[in-house]
Amino acid sequence: MPNISAHSRLLLASGSPRRAELLAQIAVPFARVTPDVPEQRRSGETPRDYILRLARDKAAAGRALAAAGDDAALWVLGADTLVLAGEQVLEKPADYAEFAAMMQLLSGREHRVLTALCLSGARRQFSDLVETRVRFRPLNPRLIEAYWHTGEPADKAGGYGIQSLGAALVESISGSYSNVVGLPLEALVPLLEQAGIPYWGGAVSEGAGSETAMSGNSGEKSA
Repeated sequence: MPNISAHSRLLLASGSPRRAELLAQIAVPFARVTPDVPEQRRSGETPRDYILRLARDKAAAGRALAAAGDDAALWVLGADTLVLAGEQVLEKPADYAEFAAMMQLLSGREHRVLTALCLSGARRQFSDLVETRVRFRPLNPRLIEAYWHTGEPADKAGGYGIQSLGAALVESISGSYSNVVGLPLEALVPLLEQAGIPYWGGAVSEGAGSETAMSGNSGEKSA
């Protein structure tokens, strides 16, 4: 069970250090769990439906791990990010050959990065989906191999990390930068406000009032 302090009303259901860093960037008090949720698309499931389901599943699994039950004060955040080249989903590369094929597919072209969010309370749930367009510069085989050997691509959806060494692969970006990192703050902050979860170290916590007064919503933002 995570160590949830009296000041922490948010539980991040993710093992991603990048999502934790983005929450810390806006000074949100939070605890963490790492739920084990199978990441497998169902037959006929669209990429959007897939990541929205995963975000919900991670939030539900996080609440179960925390044994939070009906604790109305605790909210659980689940998120999932994927990279789309056309309609092809690019997961984390299993090996160099798969990574190199991904980079050749992305080289000199635009792709989309989608992140789904699910902020789940005991009685209400808020969700959103954000899309960002990223264009890679042309990549030669030597650059692709050199990037692989940095070790960075292995645990990244789409095989790159824009917040680190992978920034050198990017020619342009249209939309949310933090979305590409894995947690779109532009979409998350309004959800935090609706749930009354503080950020900026507690300086801002006003929202729609108590959880029982809220109604769930969902949306999609595209850039």
